[in-house]
Amino acid sequence: MERSEISRRLQRLVGPFERLTRLGLRPLGRRGFPYLPPPVPNGVSVPEPPDELGAEYDTEWARRPLAREARRLIARGPLRLGTVMVARPTVDGLDRLTDLAALDPAPPLIFAPNHHSHVDTLLMTSVIPRPWRDDLAVAAAADYFFNRRWKATISALALNAIPIDREVTNRRSSDRFRELVDSGSSLLIYPEGGRSPDGWGQGFKGGAAYLSARTGADVVPVYIDGTGAIFGKGASRLRPGRTRVVFGRPMRPEEGENTRRFSDRIEQAVNRLALEANGDYWTAARTAASGASTGLHGPTGSSWRRAWALTEFRRRGIAGRSERGRAWPDLGRRGD
Repeated sequence: MERSEISRRLQRLVGPFERLTRLGLRPLGRRGFPYLPPPVPNGVSVPEPPDELGAEYDTEWARRPLAREARRLIARGPLRLGTVMVARPTVDGLDRLTDLAALDPAPPLIFAPNHHSHVDTLLMTSVIPRPWRDDLAVAAAADYFFNRRWKATISALALNAIPIDREVTNRRSSDRFRELVDSGSSLLIYPEGGRSPDGWGQGFKGGAAYLSARTGADVVPVYIDGTGAIFGKGASRLRPGRTRVVFGRPMRPEEGENTRRFSDRIEQAVNRLALEANGDYWTAARTAASGASTGLHGPTGSSWRRAWALTEFRRRGIAGRSERGRAWPDLGRRGD
């Protein structure tokens, strides 16, 4: 059979389907918008659609009943198990929250820990006491956790994360957090604004203090030790180890105290908890009172000096030591 004859037969078979398709689409073509994109006149530029990621991402869906139940199963199952296996946390200071936990209902709190690793959030959602853990919202960096739709979806569903600007807490974000606190939710926010680049703490920003003044919720200072050694900033793989979390006493702004001064007090409280985590309560209190404390920020100077001091600081505690620590050779003289 010649090629031209084959083509004619195929055309006869396909022709009726093509005509039916055109007839079916003709009514939609006559209707135009919204069934078809609206025409754009020549010389007119169409503005870009509004950004729905970053700080503009809507997380309301993640607090609906079905999403809340899914998050509860995720948090109690794989996330909690994985965190315990990787971080092996030791938790201190829970007695400082006993009085508030005994209230019915327990008042919402703002937990303000230092920040060394992405493991911090998983650790905190596992060790925060149950009255607050079950309804906890996490303030997450909008430019990191909400810059891709898949990351935003996972963060909102698994962690109840809320996008927040690292540099400033805008009115929209603060209104969102205030609504959450009014509904009984507690907050987890990192006052440093980002992970530590070298294992020591950074200066606190005013986010936690501002939200406390705006919502009326007390701030609980928290010190996390050991997560930087497990998966610090720039790390390429997990190094399972031990961690320690120390909770401080709830704090609230004093009469006439502005946001900056309250934030400084929160920072000093976390600094004291850092000394307590790597020593004892009385030594931490004495050192903090002397003003010579390097528990949170470390000494000033060159990078090697800070790295050396960090090693000596961690040596006094149990946290931050990898389960597969390096075995240094014994260079001492052996007996004859």
